[in-house]
Amino acid sequence: MSDISYKHFTIGVEEEYMVIDPNTRELRSHEQKIVQEGQKIFKDKVKAEMHQAVVEVGTDICIDVEEAYWDISNLRKTLSGIADEKGFWLGSSGTHPFSHWQKQLITEHVRYNEIVNEFQDAARSNLIFGLHVHVGMPSREMAIHIANSARYFLPHVFALSTNSPFWEGRLTGYKSYRTKVFEKFPRTGIPDIFTSIEDYDNYVKMLIKTNCIDNAKKIWWDLRVHPVFNTVEFRICDIPLLVEETIAITGIFQAICAKLYKLRLQNLNFIMYSRALINENKFRASRYGLDGKLIDFGKEAEVNTKDLLLELLDFVGDVMPHLGSHHLIKNVENLIQQGTGADRQLKCFEETKSLEKVVDYIHNSFLEGI
Repeated sequence: MSDISYKHFTIGVEEEYMVIDPNTRELRSHEQKIVQEGQKIFKDKVKAEMHQAVVEVGTDICIDVEEAYWDISNLRKTLSGIADEKGFWLGSSGTHPFSHWQKQLITEHVRYNEIVNEFQDAARSNLIFGLHVHVGMPSREMAIHIANSARYFLPHVFALSTNSPFWEGRLTGYKSYRTKVFEKFPRTGIPDIFTSIEDYDNYVKMLIKTNCIDNAKKIWWDLRVHPVFNTVEFRICDIPLLVEETIAITGIFQAICAKLYKLRLQNLNFIMYSRALINENKFRASRYGLDGKLIDFGKEAEVNTKDLLLELLDFVGDVMPHLGSHHLIKNVENLIQQGTGADRQLKCFEETKSLEKVVDYIHNSFLEGI
């Protein structure tokens, strides 16, 4: 099967950054100044988000992880420079350690006004920062097949990204509290299985017809067949501290898609598990990160999360050379050894007993390794 073409599996990466006041270390509105300057250089690769203390970036369509690495590094470096000039810091963490959402300003925009009007405090308090990874697909039919099977692996990769242990000045006891905040929204979390792309399209049509949503972008699952682009979009992860972590996670998602595609072409399939079962693993990943156990549903047993991740690397190992991403296996192994962003934030807090110092650490990590 060496003649399989993996060229469809392009990647796009979106990151959400926090805008920090260097004096108070709190989140602060930048009045879209960073976005406006950023757009002069990157056009629509830089966007405003619902809260004014957030800047969102997205790469071009990249043919491989190497290209994505340079693109996201350039965005981080350039925007960090713009922020410095304007008297701000940038940082990447799934939640801010102590800022309160009540103080944060909402961006004036029709879409955000609609969301706040409908969801009220659930929207206003949704002050979180994520990583979204798009993987290009050969067809929408193949996209729904891959999305159905890839659901199983979401908690595994999510555990690797956990980077939000604090919320509003409290030690939450979770490695990713971000997902707990987001769960207040409807149409979030692990999606159901769809029998076909028509099945999915009919679901969307029903929601639009009955005024639940006005377009499919208001489906915010952890994984979705994208309503506009021909991609599967992975949305479960916290934004990692470091660029190399973002790229390692991106590479794993791309490899999972390519591996499931390869199996499909060999008339093989990965077993699809129910949303209820996968949710058990998602909870464990958000609570314990890499330090807990996930359920191996095949064995019907608990297994150390780190061991399952090494198994996952093994599972996708044969497609990674074709994607040009096999060097990332080392990065993932390092991440498993050194701990996630959440582990390192917690270590910083343990050593300094200061949430301000944790913010410094988040900010100092923003350009590390670039």
